[in-house]
Amino acid sequence: MKTLQDWLAYCEQLHPATIAMGLERVHEVAARLPLQLDCTVITVAGTNGKGSTCAMLAAMLQAGGFRVGLYTSPHLVHFQERCRVDGRMVDAAALVPHFERVEQARQGVSLTYFEFTTLAILDLFAQAQLDVVILEVGLGGRLDAVNIIDADCAIITSIDIDHVEYLGDTREEIGREQAGIMRAGKPAILGDPVPPQSVLDHARDIGADLWRHGQEFNFQGTRVQWGWAGRGRRYNGLGYPALPGANQLLNAATAIAALVAMRKQLAVSAQAIKVGLGLVDLPGRFQVVPGQPILVLDVAHNPHAAATLAQNLNAMGFYSATHVVFGAMADKDIAAMLGQVEPHVDHWYFTDLPTPRARSAQDIHALWQATTRRPDMSVGLYASPKEALQAAAGAAHATDRIVCFGSFHVVGGIIENGVPQLEPGARAAPSLQVRSD
Repeated sequence: MKTLQDWLAYCEQLHPATIAMGLERVHEVAARLPLQLDCTVITVAGTNGKGSTCAMLAAMLQAGGFRVGLYTSPHLVHFQERCRVDGRMVDAAALVPHFERVEQARQGVSLTYFEFTTLAILDLFAQAQLDVVILEVGLGGRLDAVNIIDADCAIITSIDIDHVEYLGDTREEIGREQAGIMRAGKPAILGDPVPPQSVLDHARDIGADLWRHGQEFNFQGTRVQWGWAGRGRRYNGLGYPALPGANQLLNAATAIAALVAMRKQLAVSAQAIKVGLGLVDLPGRFQVVPGQPILVLDVAHNPHAAATLAQNLNAMGFYSATHVVFGAMADKDIAAMLGQVEPHVDHWYFTDLPTPRARSAQDIHALWQATTRRPDMSVGLYASPKEALQAAAGAAHATDRIVCFGSFHVVGGIIENGVPQLEPGARAAPSLQVRSD
């Protein structure tokens, strides 16, 4: 195997399960490498908001002069999006030697795709002479592969119902799993305004240094600026984060709390905080693309995130009509996601996705028919997100808006050749057109 794509294809075939909970195998291979991060580590868990919080942390730290490694998942288009050093994707070729090292170390041990690739990226970070590494949890926390690293600071952004087959079907159960990233005596930042008792209990039991939104830190703002306060520190006159959306101020406040909690190791100035928040960029998080019609891209892939998307759409103002492209994984509560957004929708465009884990457009359509309160709405079924967007662009007027949301595969399929710029009268023939009459 010579290329990164060869290694990724190989990793997909190694383990019979896509997800296999447990850290024993990952710990064993990490010990064989051996794997050691000689820098400050911040681990970020949560149901939603993890990616935005990680991006803001990285941007503020980089503005403060620190050399930062950032690991996130999944990716939109290129695998290398998961591995960034100082804000830039690493070259695909730079990852190959680390895949080779993991392969040599893992002999006799079966790893999932996520476990193998996580170890390879951590191995790259270990050799990159970094000041800080930020690790986004893929699923849960306690048994996620990144949790083999003892974090100097743990962040939990939000706790809601998702991945119930692995994490449980209540906030208390899910919170208990996410709390597993906390470490004794180390800062634990809770961005959720109403955290489950299981999280608070675990923090107390292990002696974590707990920072809760609304108690140890808080924020307030006007239309033009906002301020943060907590544990003897205050930042006034902050500009709003460059990432748009209703929850981004809470994510920013949570990220700042982590920096304040870690100020002895990571001295970040108020100016660096302001600059970082102003420069942060993260595609696919309520990304509004100017055009006629306007285009909105959002990887809202569970009911909690869909509710936030609905709130953001409501705040956008008036549009003649809203066309929505949607696709999702089969394990998601699709009916709830559709229900959250449907009050803002005039036309649905359901799409297949290029993975066996996805629900087909036809199945999504059937779910929608069984739950909608607006059965006369127009609906189309499409073979790909790109075809669905083409159909929406062909039907939309300049004063409409097109929203593409759901799985990362939806947004990734649309921007794989660059972010599209829509123009009036961009007509395209629909594919697999279906209407509910």
